[in-house]
Amino acid sequence: MTWMGVDLGDARVGLALSDPEVTLALPAGNVRVHGDSFQALDEVLDVIEDRHVERVVVGLPLQLDGSEGKSAKKARRWAKALERRIEVTWQESQVPRDWTPDVMLMDERLTTVDAHHRLSAAMVGSREHRKVVDQQAAMTILQTAIDQVRR
Repeated sequence: MTWMGVDLGDARVGLALSDPEVTLALPAGNVRVHGDSFQALDEVLDVIEDRHVERVVVGLPLQLDGSEGKSAKKARRWAKALERRIEVTWQESQVPRDWTPDVMLMDERLTTVDAHHRLSAAMVGSREHRKVVDQQAAMTILQTAIDQVRR
Protein backbone atom coordinates (compact mmCIF):
# COMPACT_ATOMS: atom_id res chain seq x y z
CA MET A 1 0.00 0.00 0.00
CA THR A 2 1.00 3.62 -0.51
CA TRP A 3 -0.09 7.03 0.68
CA MET A 4 -0.87 10.03 -1.53
CA GLY A 5 -0.26 13.72 -0.90
CA VAL A 6 -2.44 16.33 -2.62
CA ASP A 7 -1.77 20.05 -3.07
CA LEU A 8 -4.74 21.94 -4.51
CA GLY A 9 -3.50 24.68 -6.80
CA ASP A 10 -5.48 27.04 -9.02
CA ALA A 11 -4.12 25.66 -12.28
CA ARG A 12 -2.95 22.22 -11.14
CA VAL A 13 -3.49 19.67 -8.42
CA GLY A 14 -0.09 18.37 -7.38
CA LEU A 15 0.27 14.71 -6.43
CA ALA A 16 2.88 12.79 -4.49
CA LEU A 17 2.99 9.11 -3.61
CA SER A 18 4.90 7.31 -0.91
CA ASP A 19 7.16 4.37 -1.42
CA PRO A 20 5.55 1.00 -0.49
CA GLU A 21 7.05 1.14 3.02
CA VAL A 22 5.47 4.60 3.57
CA THR A 23 8.77 6.22 4.51
CA LEU A 24 9.46 8.60 1.62
CA ALA A 25 7.30 10.96 -0.48
CA LEU A 26 7.99 10.99 -4.22
CA PRO A 27 6.60 13.24 -6.99
CA ALA A 28 3.65 11.76 -8.89
CA GLY A 29 2.75 14.54 -11.32
CA ASN A 30 0.02 17.12 -11.70
CA VAL A 31 -3.56 17.17 -12.84
CA ARG A 32 -4.43 20.34 -14.79
CA VAL A 33 -7.65 21.90 -13.53
CA HIS A 34 -7.92 25.41 -15.02
CA GLY A 35 -9.21 27.07 -11.85
CA ASP A 36 -11.48 24.29 -10.55
CA SER A 37 -9.69 21.65 -8.50
CA PHE A 38 -12.93 19.64 -8.30
CA GLN A 39 -12.28 18.67 -11.94
CA ALA A 40 -9.36 16.57 -10.67
CA LEU A 41 -11.45 14.24 -8.48
CA ASP A 42 -11.86 11.51 -11.10
CA GLU A 43 -8.18 11.48 -12.04
CA VAL A 44 -7.15 11.40 -8.39
CA LEU A 45 -9.58 8.53 -7.79
CA ASP A 46 -8.00 6.65 -10.73
CA VAL A 47 -4.56 6.99 -9.12
CA ILE A 48 -5.97 5.84 -5.77
CA GLU A 49 -7.36 2.72 -7.39
CA ASP A 50 -4.35 1.99 -9.62
CA ARG A 51 -1.77 2.45 -6.87
CA HIS A 52 -3.85 0.97 -4.01
CA VAL A 53 -3.57 4.17 -2.00
CA GLU A 54 -4.51 3.55 1.61
CA ARG A 55 -4.40 7.17 2.85
CA VAL A 56 -4.85 10.48 1.03
CA VAL A 57 -3.35 13.53 2.73
CA VAL A 58 -4.89 16.74 1.41
CA GLY A 59 -3.11 20.01 2.16
CA LEU A 60 -5.14 22.43 4.30
CA PRO A 61 -3.91 25.97 3.52
CA LEU A 62 -4.50 27.70 6.83
CA GLN A 63 -3.74 31.39 7.33
CA LEU A 64 -0.47 32.16 9.14
CA ASP A 65 -2.47 32.80 12.33
CA GLY A 66 -4.07 29.34 12.03
CA SER A 67 -7.49 30.55 10.93
CA GLU A 68 -9.31 29.21 7.90
CA GLY A 69 -9.78 31.38 4.87
CA LYS A 70 -11.46 30.72 1.54
CA SER A 71 -8.76 28.28 0.33
CA ALA A 72 -8.91 26.16 3.48
CA LYS A 73 -12.69 25.92 3.26
CA LYS A 74 -12.36 24.85 -0.36
CA ALA A 75 -9.80 22.17 0.63
CA ARG A 76 -12.23 20.83 3.26
CA ARG A 77 -15.01 20.65 0.65
CA TRP A 78 -12.66 18.96 -1.83
CA ALA A 79 -11.58 16.35 0.75
CA LYS A 80 -15.24 15.63 1.61
CA ALA A 81 -16.10 15.31 -2.09
CA LEU A 82 -13.23 12.85 -2.52
CA GLU A 83 -14.43 10.82 0.47
CA ARG A 84 -17.93 10.64 -1.01
CA ARG A 85 -16.55 9.72 -4.44
CA ILE A 86 -14.49 6.90 -2.89
CA GLU A 87 -17.49 5.62 -0.93
CA VAL A 88 -19.79 5.57 -3.96
CA THR A 89 -17.15 4.05 -6.25
CA TRP A 90 -16.30 1.30 -3.76
CA GLN A 91 -20.00 0.48 -3.18
CA GLU A 92 -20.85 0.37 -6.89
CA SER A 93 -17.74 -1.53 -7.95
CA GLN A 94 -17.97 -5.08 -9.20
CA VAL A 95 -14.38 -5.62 -8.09
CA PRO A 96 -14.03 -6.63 -4.43
CA ARG A 97 -11.44 -4.55 -2.57
CA ASP A 98 -9.73 -5.44 0.67
CA TRP A 99 -9.00 -1.80 1.55
CA THR A 100 -10.79 1.53 1.73
CA PRO A 101 -8.62 4.64 1.62
CA ASP A 102 -9.09 7.28 4.26
CA VAL A 103 -8.78 10.99 3.58
CA MET A 104 -7.15 13.36 6.04
CA LEU A 105 -6.27 17.04 6.05
CA MET A 106 -2.78 18.31 6.89
CA ASP A 107 -1.80 21.88 7.74
CA GLU A 108 0.21 23.06 4.75
CA ARG A 109 1.17 26.58 5.69
CA LEU A 110 4.15 27.74 3.64
CA THR A 111 4.55 24.48 1.67
CA THR A 112 4.41 26.34 -1.65
CA VAL A 113 7.03 28.80 -0.43
CA ASP A 114 9.15 25.86 0.71
CA ALA A 115 8.64 24.17 -2.68
CA HIS A 116 9.83 27.29 -4.53
CA HIS A 117 12.94 27.45 -2.30
CA ARG A 118 13.72 23.76 -2.92
CA LEU A 119 13.31 24.18 -6.66
CA SER A 120 15.57 27.24 -6.67
CA ALA A 121 18.18 25.34 -4.64
CA ALA A 122 17.99 22.53 -7.22
CA MET A 123 18.71 25.13 -9.94
CA VAL A 124 15.27 24.76 -11.52
CA GLY A 125 14.55 27.95 -13.46
CA SER A 126 11.75 30.15 -12.17
CA ARG A 127 9.76 29.67 -15.41
CA GLU A 128 9.81 25.91 -14.80
CA HIS A 129 8.61 26.26 -11.20
CA ARG A 130 4.97 26.56 -12.25
CA LYS A 131 5.03 23.13 -13.85
CA VAL A 132 6.27 21.31 -10.75
CA VAL A 133 5.68 23.48 -7.69
CA ASP A 134 2.32 21.86 -6.84
CA GLN A 135 3.72 18.34 -6.88
CA GLN A 136 6.73 19.53 -4.86
CA ALA A 137 4.31 21.01 -2.29
CA ALA A 138 2.35 17.72 -2.33
CA MET A 139 5.60 15.92 -1.50
CA THR A 140 6.15 18.22 1.48
CA ILE A 141 2.58 17.69 2.69
CA LEU A 142 2.91 13.92 2.38
CA GLN A 143 6.37 13.72 3.93
CA THR A 144 5.15 15.75 6.92
CA ALA A 145 2.27 13.31 7.44
CA ILE A 146 4.58 10.30 7.11
CA ASP A 147 7.07 11.77 9.58
CA GLN A 148 4.33 12.52 12.13
CA VAL A 149 3.08 8.94 12.05
CA ARG A 150 6.58 7.48 12.32
CA ARG A 151 7.42 9.50 15.48
